[in-house]
Amino acid sequence: MSEDIPLVNGKRGSNKDSLCTCLNMNETTSLTTTSLSSSKTISSSNENLKNANNTKQVLNDSVVISANRSGGGDLDETNISLSPSAIKKPKNTRCTCCNCCCHFVKQLMAMCFNSCCNCLGKSKGFEARTIHIGKSRELNYKQKFPKNVVRNQKYSIFTFIPIVLFQQFAVFLNLYFLVMALSQFIPSIRIGLLYTYWAPLAFVITVTMLREAYDDFKRYLRDKELNSQLYKILTYDGIKMVPSSQLKVSDVIIIEKNQRVPADIVLLKTSEKSGTCFIRTDQLDGETDWKLRVAVSTTQNSDKLSDLLDIGAQIYAEKPQLRINAFEGIFIRNDAEKTQEPLSIENTLWSNTVLASGTAYGAIIYTGRETRSVMNTSKPSNKIGLLDKEINNLTKLLFTAVVLLSLVMVALKGFHGPWYRYLFRFILLFSYIIPISLRVNIDMAKTVYSWFIQHDKEIPSTLVRSSTMSEELGRISYMLSDKTGTLTQNEMVFKRLHLGTVSFGSDSMDEITHHLRISFRQEVSNSKQNHPSSIMRRTIVTRIRDAIEALALCHNVTPVYEANMADVLNKPLDQMGDEVKDLRVTYQASSPDEIALVSWTENIGLTLIKRDLNNMILRGPQNELLEYDILQVFPFTSETKRMGIIIRDKQTDEIVFFLKGADTVMQSIVQYNDWLNEECSNMAREGLRTLVVAKKILTLEQYSDFEQRLTKAKLSIQDRNQKIQNVIESLEKDLELLCLTGVEDKLQQNVRTTLETLRNAGVKIWMLTGDKLETATCIAKSSKLVSRDQDIYTFKPIESRDDARNEMNNFRRKVDTALVILGESLELVLKFYEQEFIEIVLNCPAVVVCRCSPTQKAQVVHLLKKYAKGRILAIGDGGNDVSMIQAAHVGVGIQGKEGVQASLAADFSITQFSHVARLILVHGRNSYKRSASLSQFVMHRGLIISIIQAIFSSVYYYASISLYQGFLLVGYATVYTMFPVFSLVLDKDVSPQIALTYPELYKELTKGRSLSYKTFLLWVLISIYQGAAIIYGSLLLFEQDFNHIVAITFTALILTELLMVGLTVRSWHFLMIVAMMLSLVCYIFSLLVFKDFFDAEFIQSLEFAWKVTVITLVSCLPLYILKCIRIKFSPPNYAKLMQSHGK
Repeated sequence: MSEDIPLVNGKRGSNKDSLCTCLNMNETTSLTTTSLSSSKTISSSNENLKNANNTKQVLNDSVVISANRSGGGDLDETNISLSPSAIKKPKNTRCTCCNCCCHFVKQLMAMCFNSCCNCLGKSKGFEARTIHIGKSRELNYKQKFPKNVVRNQKYSIFTFIPIVLFQQFAVFLNLYFLVMALSQFIPSIRIGLLYTYWAPLAFVITVTMLREAYDDFKRYLRDKELNSQLYKILTYDGIKMVPSSQLKVSDVIIIEKNQRVPADIVLLKTSEKSGTCFIRTDQLDGETDWKLRVAVSTTQNSDKLSDLLDIGAQIYAEKPQLRINAFEGIFIRNDAEKTQEPLSIENTLWSNTVLASGTAYGAIIYTGRETRSVMNTSKPSNKIGLLDKEINNLTKLLFTAVVLLSLVMVALKGFHGPWYRYLFRFILLFSYIIPISLRVNIDMAKTVYSWFIQHDKEIPSTLVRSSTMSEELGRISYMLSDKTGTLTQNEMVFKRLHLGTVSFGSDSMDEITHHLRISFRQEVSNSKQNHPSSIMRRTIVTRIRDAIEALALCHNVTPVYEANMADVLNKPLDQMGDEVKDLRVTYQASSPDEIALVSWTENIGLTLIKRDLNNMILRGPQNELLEYDILQVFPFTSETKRMGIIIRDKQTDEIVFFLKGADTVMQSIVQYNDWLNEECSNMAREGLRTLVVAKKILTLEQYSDFEQRLTKAKLSIQDRNQKIQNVIESLEKDLELLCLTGVEDKLQQNVRTTLETLRNAGVKIWMLTGDKLETATCIAKSSKLVSRDQDIYTFKPIESRDDARNEMNNFRRKVDTALVILGESLELVLKFYEQEFIEIVLNCPAVVVCRCSPTQKAQVVHLLKKYAKGRILAIGDGGNDVSMIQAAHVGVGIQGKEGVQASLAADFSITQFSHVARLILVHGRNSYKRSASLSQFVMHRGLIISIIQAIFSSVYYYASISLYQGFLLVGYATVYTMFPVFSLVLDKDVSPQIALTYPELYKELTKGRSLSYKTFLLWVLISIYQGAAIIYGSLLLFEQDFNHIVAITFTALILTELLMVGLTVRSWHFLMIVAMMLSLVCYIFSLLVFKDFFDAEFIQSLEFAWKVTVITLVSCLPLYILKCIRIKFSPPNYAKLMQSHGK
């Protein structure tokens, strides 16, 4: 096979054609040789062409150059063609097979991964169980229970590599570069050295695998620590120490004070005579209060610990459940006692709780994955930021551009011979348009943003639990907030006591104290003695006494003392003497409202000094001690919204049922009155939380009958809770109304200024609370959630479709009006008019949803995500806010008095509500703007080098070879430009003070203009201009020395990138200068070291220096001039503010 190359004349033309021929020979050398022909006879007047062709065999893909010259001797590029005879069909199509194999391997990995997940996810169905305790313990061995092993690891030794690789290559960028790298094993489409493609990919995957391995290793160490913790168990050979992982169902375990409970147990005995103990549940349900637990009475009375092994007993336990606040079981004695005792949540200690007092002995009923703790541990949904989605879309555009550009190059070259091979080679050449380093840079930037947030002295103790959400803080349009503990401090202060005919406020508490002392003084002086007060006065005194006594007795508060006071309090009442007069007490309770009420009664003169399972002791104003027997306690629940207690006064043997609760449920329980509803509304308008208190005196016969029915209900297996509630409700009739209390929940510090700032920033704030309508409305006004110039429309309670339509029509006519709506009304209106209602509500400046359940809070979030365009932030402090926090785009938890559950579930954890303003306006702004600049600059870095490559290939007859080989390609995105480009994470357009002073600047961010298709197109045009300027400038200025094109263009490219970083920066940081100098030094060092790429003598010449400078200035100077003109005549808002502040 032979082919001719026409003669070309002229020195300039011969140099260029000589380079073209050499380039084409280099291209064909990298292709698969299908056949060799005999030596070609080449006619040329150029000595360089002869030397080149004499030193190599001519292969099948040689380019035939048919070039005619005009009179000026320039090359006519219109007559460039390929000789069809020079191209033979390849013997195989391995690149197509490779693509098919890659697709097959991906599908196979997906099938295997899903199968493994399905197998791991399968679990045996949960069933109720009967656990034998004591002598019949061997019967438990017939049942199979899971091991008590804590395992939070994501991977094992065998699954780590395949799962991590699958997860990484499920990402489009990584999969794309994997295919590109694999294609380099095919000689016919190989572009350069293997490491130019494999090194960046391997680096990205290695970093990810190391991070995953490190995180999983930390999980392994935590699991190992928990599984290796030693615990005491009771055996026939005495007390033995065993690790947590070896504990089994039916083991009798001993838990010491401050020790973690390793499994779910039923409490058999405690070190306290009363059979009670306290536990901390903050790691289970997030609540910081201590909870009282009660041992099974039949085992608590045993004299020796060994008796727990000698009894014949069974525990019937319900099947493992998700409910952490409920349990149904029965303790059955089969030995001489023959007794049955119902078990409830009060008799259990769940795994991961901590014993706060004494020593506990219990029987294990659930282990491992069947414990409440493990069953309630669920992985939150994987949140993907809007910026990440936008970058992913732009990446797909870049991929489309790569394919189209490659098709254009092949089309211009001609669809001759194996054109698909050339197409794939061009795709490989332009693959740097899609920067693999983009994902690494963004992930590293997110880590830097997290560090900035956590080390901000203005918002101390702030934690970033999800570093991927930092940029989302800069796009917030809606903020959904809880009320209690979030906008308010959850610090309750008693403010008002209303008795129906008289009301006592903060300024009249001394009068209440006086009346209470008179009441107790009358009791001491004997009822026969007449007191010099009127009947009305005596009636007020009596009513005050009853009300305060009810508040001091009707609660679940437990007084806590120093350890040395235990002996004093365990003495009989008549032996306590004067030791309790000056006793200082602190209180533990599940509700701060109850602590506020009991603390107030202490200040008035009636102090709770002791409480156990069966007794309660109060200290009166005259230091007299009052003892009461606790017969029954009915705890507060969100369903009943009330709590009750039945006590027996040991002084009078009177049995009294006290009940307190929300006004909505108590109105139908108390006797008829004409003031309760009105006064509740009045207190709510003042922002007070109200409780209605009532009582009922029971005869012994009435109580005995009630107790029998209640015991029977507690022993039921089916519908136990409902039967118990039915029995209790039979007692809740015709109660005497004692008083109405008002407790104030203080606003958080700087909450008013924070809400006003966020409102000015364009963030619409919704308050979702479980409180009553009047209280929620009052807090909305006092906190400035609703500004002074805005009206409030209260959505009336609705019961039908017509009611909903009428209310919507009424509200539609309002302008600039905040909405207040009940949760029940919201649920009903959404049922009929979801879309129409949401469209109306989205225009409201503020929305308050009261009487809102946790499920409804999450539902509101999902509705906003469905219909609203902006990003949603949810903020709360309690366990009831977790669902809302996890459903929102960004979740913020406040470490408050309701516990740390919301903080642990959130993306960001703060200590004060006011910190959210700086979190959003400062850190959110900086994170979003920096990531937008960084991502676009990384794309620009890949675009400009690909533009240079495309122009180079088009000028030299569409040769599909790489202009930059080896380390130059790898070093371009790493040591030469990585540090200056990444230093953009230190850039900021405005200072924090300006961002907070002028929150209106934040409105621009929500429009997403910092990273959009418009800005992306602008950077594409900049890349095209600069790439063309560099390559064409090199062709123009270095025509005589064209063999040095690599050194010329690459040097200009590096300098252009460094200058562009400088043009992009809005505020300089000293680390930016260090990064630029470091990169420049690294490149200068490379010029001297890599002699295969650079001619040291040539690059040291003055001509090289000034011409490279000119090329660099041509690529950058016009852009700088345009930037100055824009700032001069159309400056952005932030630039105006910075100039006005002299910055």
